Amino acid sequence: MTAEVTEFLTAGLRPHECRSCGTCVLVKKNSLKHTSIQWTTDAARSCPVFAAHAAAGGHTALLDTCEKLSDSIADAVRDGALGLATAAEQPGGGVAPGGAR
Repeated sequence: MTAEVTEFLTAGLRPHECRSCGTCVLVKKNSLKHTSIQWTTDAARSCPVFAAHAAAGGHTALLDTCEKLSDSIADAVRDGALGLATAAEQPGGGVAPGGAR
């Protein structure tokens, strides 16, 4: 992966610890409705919701995310602990790798 692509995918990500279970993920709020979440651990081992889903025979790849984690992120945004990504945190000023917008 090129440095440009890596920056495009990771710029603006901030650590966030779930207030429910303590699992730490990387989060970027691109807008109030768009949240990027990057798991830094095996979700089925670190998140009780994902673990329960896996234990029941479900595939965790089919889960969008954990509702408790989503609520924790929303609380952090509301509390001001996690803000929206700035234009500077949007790689290339919002230009995707290769120059496309």
